[in-house]
Amino acid sequence: MARWEPGARERIVMAAVDLFTEQGYDDTTVAQIAERAGITKSTFFRHFPDKRELLAAGQETLSRLLADGIAEAPADATPLGAVAAGLERASREMGPVNRELGPRIAAAVAASTELQERAMLKNIGLSAAMTDALVGRGVPDPVAHLAAEMGVLAFKRGFAAWSEGDHGAGDELAPYTLAALEELRASSAALG
Repeated sequence: MARWEPGARERIVMAAVDLFTEQGYDDTTVAQIAERAGITKSTFFRHFPDKRELLAAGQETLSRLLADGIAEAPADATPLGAVAAGLERASREMGPVNRELGPRIAAAVAASTELQERAMLKNIGLSAAMTDALVGRGVPDPVAHLAAEMGVLAFKRGFAAWSEGDHGAGDELAPYTLAALEELRASSAALG
């Protein structure tokens, strides 16, 4: 096993998703993930505290990108306009690997109560990051919370449509997340 081989974090995530898909989350051990990734268990634990955290890899980065996009939106942007800027910023960072892993991760999460709970916590974290960024722009708290929740839902829906759709060259995530946000905005009018 190569101890300091580059790309260990990415290999760990890919190995774990492969194993979760093949044999299920509960039946996959850290030792199996490390072996499949070509690393030692201690290298695994340098990157992740446990196997549950594998599927949350990148959450901090995603939260930061969403918040940065909101903060950098034009001063006259509406709350949902600022959320759209956050979605665009985060979407630009998603590439083919994210698209390939999306359905496989969704299947692993759907098959595990523990991972479903972790996914809910991830959504709360994303919403909190966007809410804080909106409040930082002067958006009143209830409006900021609602806009952030719509942003999380738009990201989830857009990402699912993007990752499950035809994989054409140059097909980027942003149009999917922005279309999902617009659909949610239009749908909110029906709430009365």
